[in-house]
Amino acid sequence: MSEIIKELRDLQTIEHDAGEIFSGRKSKRKVHGFESPSSFTPDINPAYLFHDSSRDAVVWFMDSSDPLYVFGPAGSGKTSLIKQLAAKLNYPVFDITGHGRLEFPDMVGHLTVEDSNMSFQYGPLALAMKFGGLFLLNEIDLLDPATAAGLNGILDGDPLCIPENGSEVIKPHPLFRFAATANTNGGTDETGLYQGTLRQNLAFMDRFWLCEIGYPSPKAERELLHRKAGNLPKDVRTKMVDYANEVRKLFMGEADGNYRETIEVTFSTRTLIRWADLTVRFQPLARQGIQPVTYALDRALGYRASPETRTVLHELAQRLFPQETKE
Repeated sequence: MSEIIKELRDLQTIEHDAGEIFSGRKSKRKVHGFESPSSFTPDINPAYLFHDSSRDAVVWFMDSSDPLYVFGPAGSGKTSLIKQLAAKLNYPVFDITGHGRLEFPDMVGHLTVEDSNMSFQYGPLALAMKFGGLFLLNEIDLLDPATAAGLNGILDGDPLCIPENGSEVIKPHPLFRFAATANTNGGTDETGLYQGTLRQNLAFMDRFWLCEIGYPSPKAERELLHRKAGNLPKDVRTKMVDYANEVRKLFMGEADGNYRETIEVTFSTRTLIRWADLTVRFQPLARQGIQPVTYALDRALGYRASPETRTVLHELAQRLFPQETKE
């Protein structure tokens, strides 16, 4: 733990050119960040797709005023968005996933025995506040509202007091940021798609800047598949994107036509890329009379679904891919 503390203590803050960081073109706008990455800084993914709905999060990073609450459907890339933006600014990211049994000390830290001595081990929230960085609370709508309300003072910018560590008081570092992700907007789930989510306290939610993240546009995902699986025929890549969006509509209960029931799985962009990659790798199966695109579909998504949903997925695939994919 002492090595971690030393690394974080040595971090230097710096002003970056916002245009150069986020668009590749220099501007006169500045954004605060860190001079170099740390072991807590996410790796930059050069293939990551920043889409239109990421604008709000970019603006928040450039001039944060309130904590950020990012919500949207499963697989829309909420956590990836936050981490990739943080990576561009060399932000350390201290993340934790919410659940019904998560308690405030899990975020702050706890006493531990080290070399026969009792010492306090900082949790992700305390580290972010003390040394600067992003505290990322994923799945915040799974958190017990009473536990979440315990964060109200932190969200208001108050210091953190740790009685277990000699009543240490941690004032928020100038580059401390608080972001949360969720599938709902904190007002519970009326669709029945996200089991376990809870309605959050209104006063708690009032402290956040809300940002809704949707799936990337079909054009953006077609371009991504072109870069990641360019050896697949263009019409196959196009149909894959169309298929993914049909599945998303089924998941969210927005499908037209013969499919009226919602399904329990959906297509993230990550799953779409995996499907395309597996389709390429399974091309030799075409010589055995096996359609690679549907064979890969099961391994990318179908086997996660119930038998009934898998039947729906295959029916939809047969409609969009009625013939075998040619090599």
